[in-house]
Amino acid sequence: MAQVSRTLWCGAAGLAALLLGVAVRSGTSAPADLSYAAWNDYGGTADSAQYSSLTQINKENVGRLEQAWFYHAPGPGGRFSFNPLVVDGVMYVVGKDSAIVALDAATGKQIWSHPVEGNPTNRGFNYWESKDRSDRRLIYAANSYLQQIDLRTGVTIPSFGNDGKVDLREGLGRDPKTIDSVQSGTPGRVFENLIILGSAPGEAWASPPGDLRAYDVLSGKLVWTFHTIPRPGEFGYETWPPDAWKYTGGANTWGEISIDEKRGIAYFPLGSPTYDLYGADRIGANLFGNCLLALDARTGKRLWHFQTVHHDLWDYDLVTAPKLLTVRHNGEMVDIVAQATKTGMLFVFNRVTGEPLWPIEERSVPQGTDMPGEEIWPTQPFPTKPPPFARQQFPLEDLNPYLDPEEAARLKLILLNARNEGTYTPPSRSRNHIQIPGSSGGANWGSTAVDPATGMLYVRTFDAPSIRIMTKGVRVRRVAGATPAQQGFALYVQHCVGCHGADRASMTAPRDLGMERFVSTVRDGKEQMPAFSEDTLSGKDVEALAAYLNDPAAGEIRAAGEPDDPSDTIPGSGLERYYGPFGAQMLARNGYSAISPPWTQLVAYDLNEGAIKWRIPLGTTPGLAAKGITNSGSLRARNGPVVTAGGLIFVATSPDRMIRAYDKDTGKTLWETEIEANPDGIPAVYEVNGRQYVAFFAAAKYGGQPLAAKQGKPEAQGYYVFALPEETPETSKQ
Repeated sequence: MAQVSRTLWCGAAGLAALLLGVAVRSGTSAPADLSYAAWNDYGGTADSAQYSSLTQINKENVGRLEQAWFYHAPGPGGRFSFNPLVVDGVMYVVGKDSAIVALDAATGKQIWSHPVEGNPTNRGFNYWESKDRSDRRLIYAANSYLQQIDLRTGVTIPSFGNDGKVDLREGLGRDPKTIDSVQSGTPGRVFENLIILGSAPGEAWASPPGDLRAYDVLSGKLVWTFHTIPRPGEFGYETWPPDAWKYTGGANTWGEISIDEKRGIAYFPLGSPTYDLYGADRIGANLFGNCLLALDARTGKRLWHFQTVHHDLWDYDLVTAPKLLTVRHNGEMVDIVAQATKTGMLFVFNRVTGEPLWPIEERSVPQGTDMPGEEIWPTQPFPTKPPPFARQQFPLEDLNPYLDPEEAARLKLILLNARNEGTYTPPSRSRNHIQIPGSSGGANWGSTAVDPATGMLYVRTFDAPSIRIMTKGVRVRRVAGATPAQQGFALYVQHCVGCHGADRASMTAPRDLGMERFVSTVRDGKEQMPAFSEDTLSGKDVEALAAYLNDPAAGEIRAAGEPDDPSDTIPGSGLERYYGPFGAQMLARNGYSAISPPWTQLVAYDLNEGAIKWRIPLGTTPGLAAKGITNSGSLRARNGPVVTAGGLIFVATSPDRMIRAYDKDTGKTLWETEIEANPDGIPAVYEVNGRQYVAFFAAAKYGGQPLAAKQGKPEAQGYYVFALPEETPETSKQ
């Protein structure tokens, strides 16, 4: 029987209310903050609203939008989904060869360029200024070093950290030399004189923990740390095995942080602990994995938390930013925080106390698994309100109807033989298991925007059922005089097995893919796969990896009598490691999803009522659109919406290469245009000299299936900026 959850959220409610102010206030509406006219932070503002109060472009004139300028940004593409910053009429972006570039935001003319060693944060930067504005800084990370440059000159600030750098690998309770990378592609948040950061330490067995940290903006000194895998004596320690903090990693915020600047509260969406898909070494609920966590932004002290998934075995990271709104609830205006999830559920809480706005029930979920040592948590939390925005089941009748009979029969047989029990289908090593909306589905980074004036929330959702079968860990032995294939095997285990599995089921041999395309995929990344720089995988490393993938048997030959490397067992348990491919979308052979469309949708919630107001397919799939099927939604959901006070929602889609403006009240398309590259990420809405602009980044390359994609032109990669035609005596009469 379902029980109302009263213990999943935990916080210092009384103290918080006393120190931070009362969360409930009278009134009839929540006026938009004037600061929403600027775009000087990732997603626009520190509260992650993805909202602009500008109204020059509105429902009546949006059809007249035209391209104002374009800035070519050649480089890796594919992995960049950049959200520009605009400060004092200057736009800051990633440009050619991953350099940081300052542009005139009205014309696109380059002002300065700062070369970067390695890859900078690829979704955005942070901006800080002193109270008198005499000191203005751009903050970013590259190669896991936090760095700063002078906003006006592009010159490195050497007084920050150690000669201009802070090593983010340090202080995580692991030997920094064993950590390949820890920086996230998503920037942190500036609060007063602090830069508050999450991390992306990886999802492999040996990944370090995702501790939350704040650094002094001026000196680079560490100010506070919150251990997301609690240590002895810390809250939540009992939800793990006694020594888990020494060997378990993850539980990190690689997504977006939100800050209530008035109250000084930072909200973190946390991901799953390692290993994402197997938890025999971390039996327990595993706080603070998969939690919405509220911390005092100045001290890092916990105020409250809510765990959306207990003992995650499905890679259901919280990623999208917690959204801060004021809504009418039971006749009063309440400040809330809303968290969209990969599971397709939307959780809504009182922003200060953490108390759910509507009851959340602990419901029984499917049990039983053949994974050695695994203990599946018996219940999971389900909001009674609002309703989910993504599908929770994959029945046979939802099989994609646009498949040829042979392919439909093949997928039907897979569905019938797989364990297919919805969102929380248990993992298995003996048969396929299917989960929906999938670890790549639901709400991901950048996917949610709000309207502070109305209490509306808009979420871009993706149905992408995952299909997996767990495989036993592989043994790696260091062999003197190893062949390239043997060296490649070791590299595969170190960098690839966590996503592609020990059996390489989702890999295509380089000889079949083509070496040029293989190298390009390694360097540029593809979908959820990260890009690997020369610092991580040298040219010889890539050649060795290709040698192994072309002939796995040759790579796995080991010297007789060589002792076993312990890398295939879980520390202190004797259990063997198991792997399952991350993402692992269930696709048809033609590249389309196995489930029926629409795959991507835009869903509008009225959080005053906790109800869905409307939903529409978002984007098209070119292969189907060519046949007249235009309601499929996109097969690739990597774009975020922005809402404006002009009554619009701006959002782009790939692979149809379209930019659109929707009526925020109805979801009706009011304007659309096709560009020559694949738009990625969140647009920026800003104003210079009284003229409003909307800016999008677009990549030439597209990581999806060839039959579904419209490939862009290399010369078309860069920043596309739109505005209304400039006023002239003739246009002013129109």
